[in-house]
Amino acid sequence: MKGKKPVIVTDYAGPDRVEPSLRERVLKAAFAVFRKRGFSGASTLEIATRAKVSKRDLYALFGSKQAMLAACIKERAARMRLPLELKAPVPTNNAGVAATLAEFGTSVLRVACHPDVLTVHRLAIAESDRAPQIARTLDCNGREANHAALADWLASAQAQGLIGAGDPAAMAAQFLAVLWGGGLLIQLLLRVREPPSEEEIKSRAQASTRALLTLYAPARAVA
Repeated sequence: MKGKKPVIVTDYAGPDRVEPSLRERVLKAAFAVFRKRGFSGASTLEIATRAKVSKRDLYALFGSKQAMLAACIKERAARMRLPLELKAPVPTNNAGVAATLAEFGTSVLRVACHPDVLTVHRLAIAESDRAPQIARTLDCNGREANHAALADWLASAQAQGLIGAGDPAAMAAQFLAVLWGGGLLIQLLLRVREPPSEEEIKSRAQASTRALLTLYAPARAVA
C-alpha cells in the first residue's frame, strides 16, 4: 500500500497546522533577512535560500512576506500572554493573583526587550511610509492582544472578588504603563540604554503588580 504524501495547507491558517520545525526554520530565515535588508528590501528568494526550501514551499506556508512577519509577531506576542493562559482559571486567592500578574509582567518585558522583538519595532518604524500594515500588524497582535488578554483575565479575577471595582481595560492599561515606566521602550528602540537585567525586569513586574493591587484592592481579602 502506497503511503500518503504529507499535505501542506495553503491558506493563511495553514502555518499553525504544519510541521513546527519547517515553519520555525522559515520564520528564522525570514527574520534574518528582514533584519539585514528591511521589510521592503527583503526578497522571498533570499528567505527561501536561507531556509533551504523552494519558493513554492515558502508560499505554501506563508502567502506573502507580510504573513511571515505577522507570524513572527504573533508568536512572540503569544509568549508574553503565556502566564495568563497557564493560570486559567483565575487563582482562588490574592496571593495567586499577585503571583500571576508578576509572572505576566516579567514575561512581557522579557520577550518585548529581546533583540528580535526590538528589531520588529524598528522595522515597523522604518517602513511606516511604504508598508504601514507592518505597524498595524505589530500593534494588533502585540500591544492590543496583550492588553485585551490582561483585561479579560482581570475581569475574571474581579468577578471572583479578588480585585476591586473598576474598568478592567483601564486596569490593564495602568499595569502596562507602570511596567514600561520611564520611557523604557523608546530608550531601547533608540539604543540609548541597554536592555534591562533579569533583576530589573522582575522588579518592574512586581512594582506594577503592587501598584495595581493597591489601586484596586478587593473589599475583602481572600487568603
